Amino acid sequence: MSNVKLIACLTTLLFAGNALAQSDAQYPVKPIRMIVPSAPGSGPDIMARAIGQKLSESLGQSIVIDDKPGAGGIIGSETAAKAAPDGYTLIMSNAGSHAVNASLYAKLPYDPVRDFAPVTLVAMAPNILIVHPTLPVHSARELIALAKAKPGELTFGSGGNGSTAHLSGEMFKTMAGINIVHVPFKGSPPAFAALLGGQVDFVFDAIGTMLPHVKSGAIRALAVSTLKRQSSLPDTPAMAEILTGFQANTWYGMVAPGRLPAAMVKRMNEDMNRVMAMPDVIEKFDQYGAEDGGGTPERFAEFIRSETQKWARVIKDAKVQADA
Repeated sequence: MSNVKLIACLTTLLFAGNALAQSDAQYPVKPIRMIVPSAPGSGPDIMARAIGQKLSESLGQSIVIDDKPGAGGIIGSETAAKAAPDGYTLIMSNAGSHAVNASLYAKLPYDPVRDFAPVTLVAMAPNILIVHPTLPVHSARELIALAKAKPGELTFGSGGNGSTAHLSGEMFKTMAGINIVHVPFKGSPPAFAALLGGQVDFVFDAIGTMLPHVKSGAIRALAVSTLKRQSSLPDTPAMAEILTGFQANTWYGMVAPGRLPAAMVKRMNEDMNRVMAMPDVIEKFDQYGAEDGGGTPERFAEFIRSETQKWARVIKDAKVQADA
């Protein structure tokens, strides 16, 4: 290569580097799209809007919530995976989209690890074991005893095969050594309606959506799917008090398309952690029965790995298959 060409190449790289640095310094210069791989009003959507509003105020730029439900989170996740890694696309991931699906589906149109850059854990929300008040049990131990007395007769509903509510029930079944029957529905609302109508005996569901019904007496809470009790239901035992090590939380986390530069991931992490520490965001999470997350991208990446491994074991043991 001639000296002239070499100087030209170096000059081009220098200008490109300066442009990138200026771009990073001015970021964001346009609206940021936050993809939600589930329906409006769902847990991920609620978390995205709580975060998005404050993030918009903090960055001085619009955050556009883009709900893309369908196929257990695959549609929204695929869209995010194929987006440019430029800091202008985020996705509010969850246990289903980024931990369960890897084992639930034989083939995905994206790689849950390679195609995403973890930014931070946003929130953790326990599932809650609930029964209709007419069922003659007042604790998880009594429910286990009833199931053992009537093997194969008790039913539990969920929002679909492979949902965290379904897998929580399968974990309960295995750890308690009971024979219960899963009845899948097309979403959590129909499963809850079936519980109220006496079509199923119990369900696991998100504490945030079930809390008002528990307090009204419409349903009875037997346990939360966590290692310790929750402040929103202090008198309700943690399932781990009955089945050692039981933990089946719903979680939400922010990830970006893979290949996003580490410096941009770090900046996004700092922005997100600052927003999640705001009192009104914490209050919003409390209302939903969720605990705020936070932490480093590396810590979140390790958490996703551990969750993927946990649910893989449950799916294998229970021989769970995705809905067609």
